[in-house]
Amino acid sequence: MLPTVADVLSLDAVRRGNPRVVAGADRLDTRVRWVHVGEISDIAHLLRGGELVLTTGVALPSEPDKLAEYVADLAAVGASGLVVELGRRFVKELPGAVVRAAEDHGLPLVTLARETPFVQITESVHARIIDIQLQELRASEQLHEVFTELSVEGASPADVLGQVTRFSGRPALLENLAHQVLACESAGQDTGALLASWESRSRAVATEGRTAYDGTSGWLVTTVGARGQDWGRLILLCDGPPSPRDIVLAERAATTLALGRLLERHQESLERQAHGTIITGILTHAYADPDEAAARARAVGVPLTGRKLISVVLRPIAEGETALDEQVRLGDLAEATASACRDARLPALVGALDQARVGVLLPLPPRTAAEAALAALADRLRAGFPNPFVLAAGSIVESVRDVRRSFLEAEQVADVAVRQPDGRPYYRLPDLRLRGLLHLLRDDARLQTFAERELSPLLAHDAQRNGDLTRILGIYLDSGRNKAVAAQRAHLSRPAFYDRLRRLERILDTDLDDVESCLSLHVALLALESFRREAR
Repeated sequence: MLPTVADVLSLDAVRRGNPRVVAGADRLDTRVRWVHVGEISDIAHLLRGGELVLTTGVALPSEPDKLAEYVADLAAVGASGLVVELGRRFVKELPGAVVRAAEDHGLPLVTLARETPFVQITESVHARIIDIQLQELRASEQLHEVFTELSVEGASPADVLGQVTRFSGRPALLENLAHQVLACESAGQDTGALLASWESRSRAVATEGRTAYDGTSGWLVTTVGARGQDWGRLILLCDGPPSPRDIVLAERAATTLALGRLLERHQESLERQAHGTIITGILTHAYADPDEAAARARAVGVPLTGRKLISVVLRPIAEGETALDEQVRLGDLAEATASACRDARLPALVGALDQARVGVLLPLPPRTAAEAALAALADRLRAGFPNPFVLAAGSIVESVRDVRRSFLEAEQVADVAVRQPDGRPYYRLPDLRLRGLLHLLRDDARLQTFAERELSPLLAHDAQRNGDLTRILGIYLDSGRNKAVAAQRAHLSRPAFYDRLRRLERILDTDLDDVESCLSLHVALLALESFRREAR
């Protein structure tokens, strides 16, 4: 950043001249682009603006109006100030016309009471300017390297804003065209205060050009987009006019964000990423205060305060897809879910939880029935998303602090329901009955011991002979012990099926006509299924 007139006055080369500010004391923060020594009165047309003019005044006119015109011309071309050495033309003080003109035009005017070699002043100031320019060049190179690497790595908006905050020390936000915050880095400030009434505050800041500073709000705003398709604004919250480095930083970050959007292929939209980040932050307790999570959600148009909160987990039903196909399908499901929520007029946070599940945090007004909202969401989603999936919901909670518990329940319900979906619009824990209970207890060593005790002889037999008697037992029990139906489902003749049942009785040393024995075996098979699917 260029030095100010005040910075120049603090230099030893200037202080030796005993400088005194006689006009424009409130303009000493004016930046000095260069120092120019000139004794002629018509020097203004030789300047480009930003110069600090040094003179002894020997060639200046005597007439007060001519002196005033000289000062006015300097101010008109944007000179940063005028320094006059006393003793040659003006002995003890400057004429009143010069001082009044400088005050009227806001031009800093300084006198030097002692003879001062101007060359020492120019050398000192120019050395400082060049040093600053070199520092800015090095900083620009560093910015280029960092943001180029971010572009190549396909960094998320949060990563990009993190670097903006690191370089500037200021809060940075990315919003979409609807003035909803997609990413926020608070730079240590209170996030809730930053995001309070965000949409209305943002709409009040209208800037011209792709990058502009709004002095009223203190916002440095840069448009984000490419190929004529703008989709957001990057905002740097400043406590004063931004430096050229801040402007370069904001524009470089905006370019990186725009490039990242262009390079997106089969990935979540920025809105889904923003929603997913908030959900993940809630589940991992990344926010120090639940109010921060509520503020971030409110900034993307989803109010959580004063609402009933219900967590929803969706899982696509796999159909032999590749990993890439599964990711594309998951992204499509997330976008379709967000669209269904909008159609049902249910503001919600929607984002991927991991590689297999989409999470939804649904805030409902106090008088809205959860069942009706879930049914409306399921109906609209199935109408707009052709592929099979299950929708599972957790318990209703009243606070953001309890959302994690609701999500864990919804995840467990979804994990069970996706194994044997029965066409329900949505699933909740009471719907899963015994399978749900066994899934919740799948890590309990007592359940594992029970299943092993009941089935180990049969599992060992099948493993040694590459048999399928475990499958036959499952078919028999799932058929309600109806041998004719079970034989048909197993695609075996009745005599062949009966023969397998007798072999099962010998291996397990049990009576398959005994209800309690069959119940015990059925529970063990369901538990075994839970263990195996969890291990995949």
